[in-house]
Amino acid sequence: MEKLNFEIQINAEPEKVWSVLWDDISYRQWTTAFTEGSFYMGTLEEGSIVKFFDPNNNGMYSRVEKNIPNEEMKFLHLGDIYDGIEVPQNWGDATETWILEENEEGTKLKSEIQTNEEFKEFFEDKFPNAIQIIKQLSENQF
Repeated sequence: MEKLNFEIQINAEPEKVWSVLWDDISYRQWTTAFTEGSFYMGTLEEGSIVKFFDPNNNGMYSRVEKNIPNEEMKFLHLGDIYDGIEVPQNWGDATETWILEENEEGTKLKSEIQTNEEFKEFFEDKFPNAIQIIKQLSENQF
C-alpha cells in the first residue's frame, strides 16, 4: 500500500472549500481533472455507500468512514463499477481522506491517499490538477 499526500493553501474559509468539494455542481467541475463528466450518487453520511461515476456509468464505490463538516471526509474504497454493476475488490485499506485546516491565510487543504501500487502514478499525475481547480473555485466563486 502506497501513501500519497497532497496539500494546497487556499485563500478561503473552510466552509467555502467544503462546499466546493462536495456540492454537486462544483464537484463536477474539479473532478474533470480525473475524468470529464464525473459525478457521485448517494449521501455523504458516515457509514453510507457513495458511488463515483464517469459519464459511461463506470467508476468505483466507497463507504464514508468519517464526515466532520468543514474539517474532514474519509472514504474507504470498496470496489469498481462497470456499466453500473458493482464489482468488489480486495484493496485492503485503500482510503481517501480530505482534511481542511483553518489558518490565518484561509484553509490548508490536505488529501491523504492510501492506494495500491497500480494506481499510484494515476494519483500523482491527476491530484495536483484537482486541488489546483479546487483552489481556483474556492477563491473565485461567489
